Amino acid sequence: MLLKKLLNHDRGGALVLLAIVLMLIWVSIGNLIIPETSAWHVPTYTVALLGKFLTYALLAVSIDLIWGYAGILSLGHGAFFALGGYGMGMYLMRQIGDRGQYGNPDLPDFMVFLNWHALPWYWQGFEHFWFAALMILLVPGLLAGLFGWLAFRSKVSGVYFAIITQALTYALMLAFFRNEMGFGGNNGLTDFKEILGFSITDNGTRVGLFVASGIALILGYLIARMVVQSRFGRVLVAIRDAEPRARATGYPVAQYKLVVFVISAMLAAVAGALYVPQVGIINPGEFSPLSSIEAVAWVATGGRGSLFGPIIGAFAVNYSKTELTTIAPDLWPFFLGGLFILVTVFLPKGLISLFARFKAKNEPALLPDPLPDAPKVDAQKSKPEASV
Repeated sequence: MLLKKLLNHDRGGALVLLAIVLMLIWVSIGNLIIPETSAWHVPTYTVALLGKFLTYALLAVSIDLIWGYAGILSLGHGAFFALGGYGMGMYLMRQIGDRGQYGNPDLPDFMVFLNWHALPWYWQGFEHFWFAALMILLVPGLLAGLFGWLAFRSKVSGVYFAIITQALTYALMLAFFRNEMGFGGNNGLTDFKEILGFSITDNGTRVGLFVASGIALILGYLIARMVVQSRFGRVLVAIRDAEPRARATGYPVAQYKLVVFVISAMLAAVAGALYVPQVGIINPGEFSPLSSIEAVAWVATGGRGSLFGPIIGAFAVNYSKTELTTIAPDLWPFFLGGLFILVTVFLPKGLISLFARFKAKNEPALLPDPLPDAPKVDAQKSKPEASV
C-alpha cells in the first residue's frame, strides 16, 4: 500500500523502477548462471560498469531532491559522495590486515611507507562494518548540517550558494591531497581485498554489490518521493517558487532547506560508499568541482524536478561518456558542455519531455461532443394567426 501510494500519479517513476528491477535480475542471471560461451552471458566488466551507473543515478536523485523541489543548486554535492566513498574505503583498508605489501596488521601500506607509527584516532572502529556504515551517514550529514545551517541562516541562495558549495568541495579536495591528513594523499585508498568476508574480486561479490546498488537506488528514490509528496515537500515547492512569500507567511524557510539538504547529502554519501568497492579506489579527485558539475548536468539532461528523469540522465550521459572517451577522450568535455547547452535551450524539462511530446502527439485529440441537431420547425405552423 505504501509503495502504491508513493508511486501514485508517477507512471514514469514506476516504469523506471520496473526497468531497474528487470535489469538487476537479467544481469545477475546473465553473469552467474549463463555460461561465458553463450551470447547472453553478461561479463563481469559490464556488471561493474552498470553498478557504477546505479550509484551515479542515486547521486543524481539526491541532487534533484534539493534542486528540483527546493531550488537549491549545489555545485559541490560530489563532496558528500566522496566522503561516503572514503568511509567505505577506510573500512575496506582495515580488512586487508597483514595481507598488504608491508605485512603490517594494523597500519595500511601508505601509512607504513610514510613512517606512521600508530593508527590515527579517526581510523578507530572502521574495522567494523556497522561502525563504518554509521560514519558514512553521520559524517556527511553533520557536515551538510553545519554548512547548511550557516548558509541558510544567512539567507545565502541562488548562484551565491552554488559558488560556496564549489568552494567547500575544492577545499576538501586540497585537504585530502595532503599526506599528513592520513587518507592516502594523492594515491587515495586502494588495493582492497574483501568486504564482509567475501573476496572483492569474486564474481558473486561483484553481482552482490551491483544488486545492492540497485536496491539502494530504489530505496533512495522512494525516500525522495515520500519527501516530495508530503506536506513538507509541498512547502519546499512553495519555497522554490516564491521564497519571500513563504517566509512572509511564517514558514521557517531555513529549517526546511536545512532538513532536505541533510537528507540529500546522506543519499549522496550512500551512493559514494557503494561506488568505491565496485571501482576499487577512492582518491581526492572525487572531490573535484568538475565531478559535481557533471552530476548537475545529469539532472538537467534527464529532467529536473521529476526524480526519475535524473536516473535516465545519469545512465544516458555516463554511457555516452564511456563510449566517447574510448573513441576520442579529448572531445568529452566539449560534448558534455554542448549537450548541457542544447538541453537547456531546446529541452528545458530534460529528456523526459520528449516522452511527453511523443505521448501527446500519438494520443487522439479530445474533441467536444457535437451539438444536438436543432429541432425542425414547421414554417406554416410557426406563422402567427391573423386576428379577426
